[in-house]
Amino acid sequence: MRGKTALLGIALMVLCAAVIGNVTAEQSEESRDKLIHVSGTGKVTTTPDQAVIVFAVETENADAKVAQQQNAQRMDAVINALKNAGIPAKDIRTAGYNIIPVTESDNRGLTTSKVKYYRVINSLEVTLNDVNRAGEIVDLAIANGANRVDRFAFTLSDARQQEFRSQALNAAVAQARGDANVVAAALGKTIVDVKDVSVGNNYVPMAYDSRYMNMEKAAGGAVPTPLEVGEIDVTASVSISYVIA
Repeated sequence: MRGKTALLGIALMVLCAAVIGNVTAEQSEESRDKLIHVSGTGKVTTTPDQAVIVFAVETENADAKVAQQQNAQRMDAVINALKNAGIPAKDIRTAGYNIIPVTESDNRGLTTSKVKYYRVINSLEVTLNDVNRAGEIVDLAIANGANRVDRFAFTLSDARQQEFRSQALNAAVAQARGDANVVAAALGKTIVDVKDVSVGNNYVPMAYDSRYMNMEKAAGGAVPTPLEVGEIDVTASVSISYVIA
């Protein structure tokens, strides 16, 4: 019985050794690959087809409820004006709402617990799919009660982002392959395969115009707000390991 057990143990040891030997051999085979590691960046320049504007209505009153009511009336007027101008409801959303108690200071300039008045801020994000209307919409919102423009940016719609990112990725891969070809040729080698590819994170371009941030424009101004669309760059990056022989 002990003899059979010993033989079984020896057989298992031989089997394990054979398995370990195969794994080591495969890893050793892979480790003999000669690699060139390169990275590439692609860029596509295009014109934005979307604008994102964040308006705000800010009101102040010693009575918090009155400040809220005044704010609500003005924001309702802004939203109705935007909808009447053809902006779809799905492209208008509340971006933030805050009630801030503003306290008094004592004769030493230190803040006290006594509330001087309440400040109510209601922010509204509007997405425009016609960038040429950006200045018009800014004027419209201000004329109907908005007294702040907290953010303004030109960007790309989702469909256009994907379209130009694909082009940028193609350019990034072409750059990486070109660099790898040059290095391989200088070494007297040839690229025979791709070992590994890593694609960089998606980048959503935003072109900001800060000229009108946190400023109130006089309602009924004769000159429309000028907002230039300009251009933005869509970029993509890749890292590639090529096998050479």
